[in-house]
This record gives sequence, structure tokens and C-alpha cells, in this order.
Amino acid sequence: MYSLPKLEYDYKDLAPYISEVQLTIHHQKHHQAYVNGANAIFDKLDKARKEGTDLDMKSTLKELSFNIGGHILHSLFWGNLAPAKGGKPGGMLVDSINKEFGSFERFKKEFSQAAMSVEGSGWAALSFSEQTNRPVIMQIEKHNMNVYPTHKILMVLDVFEHAYYIDYKNDRAKFVEAFWNIVNWDEVGRRMEG
Repeated sequence: MYSLPKLEYDYKDLAPYISEVQLTIHHQKHHQAYVNGANAIFDKLDKARKEGTDLDMKSTLKELSFNIGGHILHSLFWGNLAPAKGGKPGGMLVDSINKEFGSFERFKKEFSQAAMSVEGSGWAALSFSEQTNRPVIMQIEKHNMNVYPTHKILMVLDVFEHAYYIDYKNDRAKFVEAFWNIVNWDEVGRRMEG
């Protein structure tokens, strides 16, 4: 069974970029809903298998994918945020970014554009392809569409409205700009090297 991860910081610690109210609702309500949703579907599958009843597998597995994706991406999101961070990455991560994008500034611009242009609700993600040894930006719709199989996800930015509406209303651009002040590059770098 899935469970809601504990944050490594207090709900007030990401202010002024993410308020205590915004973070509390996002973590305790929205993320918890994906955990509950995935667990309920597993219970439903277990019950159907035990009783020998049929399910609409297409809709059940689609819903399961959405909820598991929401849980995993949110868990990554909390970990790649930290108070008093931001700045630029170091080590292998910055070397890889500079090689691929030409500069950190170019990467930041492309990532921000990906976040701004997600259709509907979704995510911008920095991933790494071990096959090609290249960092690649992903634009994930919902929680489970347009994901590149086998790419290790290093960093995500949630651009569902629930991630920013209390603080930024409908100004996604302002939220994306604020995100860069609280990126935990140490954690993103560990994910790349791990």
C-alpha cells in the first residue's frame, strides 16, 4: 500500500515562494487523494480476484496509472524542493546540462517554457536517458501521459492549478519563476548519480 511521504521541511518553510496554506493543502489533500485512490484500486482488484468477478480493466488500469503517477511525481516534487536553495546545480549535473543545452540559462528557459505550455494539467520534468547519456526535458500531461519509458526522472515541477492557485491565482508564469528559488539541486544531483 502507498502512503503519504513526510516532508523534509515544515509547511511554512518554502514561503514566500509557496505559502504554508498552499503547501499544506497540496500535500495533505491533493497528494493524499492520489495515495487513497491508488490504494482503493488495489483493494478493488484484490476483491475482484478473490471473488472471481470481472472489472472494466481499461478504465481500472487507466485510473490506477493516474493515481500512481500522481503519487510518484508528487513524492519527487517534495524532494526536489527545499528552503533557501535555488541557484545553480553543480557537479555532474551541471556538466551534463551545459553539454546538452549549452548553458544553465538555456536549460532554465526551455524547462520553464515546457512548464508554461503543458496542455491542461501536468508537469515539467528533467529526465536522464542512460541509453543516450543525455538529460531530456519531459512535458507530462496529467500524471501519466508523454512519459519517456526508462528515463530516470531527476526533477519535476507540478503545474496542476492545485499547486499554485492559492498563491498565484491563474498566473502560472509567476509560479514557475518562483520555483527556481527553492530547487534542491543537491537532491536533483543525487538522483542523477544514484
